[in-house]
Amino acid sequence: MSALATRDQLMAVVEGSPKAVGAHDRSAWVSLFSSEGQVNDPVGSRPHNGRASIERFYDTFIAPNTITFHVERDIVCGRTVWRDLSLATEMSTGVVLNVPMHLRYDLVGEPDSLQIGTLYAHWELATMLSQLSTAGAAGVKAAVKLTPQLLSNQGIGGALGFSRGILGVGSKGKLAATRFLDAAKVGRIPPVPVELPAGTHLSTADANDLLVGVSRGKVLAAGRTVTASVVVCGEPAIALFGFEPLGHRINRVRFFTES
Repeated sequence: MSALATRDQLMAVVEGSPKAVGAHDRSAWVSLFSSEGQVNDPVGSRPHNGRASIERFYDTFIAPNTITFHVERDIVCGRTVWRDLSLATEMSTGVVLNVPMHLRYDLVGEPDSLQIGTLYAHWELATMLSQLSTAGAAGVKAAVKLTPQLLSNQGIGGALGFSRGILGVGSKGKLAATRFLDAAKVGRIPPVPVELPAGTHLSTADANDLLVGVSRGKVLAAGRTVTASVVVCGEPAIALFGFEPLGHRINRVRFFTES
């Protein structure tokens, strides 16, 4: 088993991402990932597995743009780091997209050689497309330019895989998650398995005790998951909702709090 890593060591790797993106340093950004690393961006789209695929992801979605991370808070939970943020992406045509987001980094390796094993970017592709469609001529030009970039770097399969990100539980899943949190706030948690990051499954009584008074901020649907910025027992946390394979019924909830 790998030795324990400090919060500073974990955050140094995570902070390397916006630093490399801001510098347009492809090599530095790709090297943050392990050789078997995976990028899910957005969650629900086809994953990018391994170094070559991650390089193509960079070439398609990062290299042509100027991207700024506006981080509201970080939550470090074991070897998982959640960033609660919004991303401002200025495309080559000048249009700027502002997308609310939750980023999850699962880190692997020894403390002095940590890398990103898996990146999950929870954001709503429909929100980005809506902003493009209302951005006038600059938005149209950006969409027209993105299509050949997708096809050139990702191929038809990759382009279709990216478009899968618009599917998922959507607004109905978000409604189910907000109803769960609103019920939990008053001690009426629905009969859904609740788990803490250590793998501890809470009884309904324990979950009610923990979550009573919970408050929520932004709620995002990506693929068949919903994430929510929450405050539990006075501390910021991220709630991750999973759903049954079909429909909009929640089948598990996991809360990530600072270790």
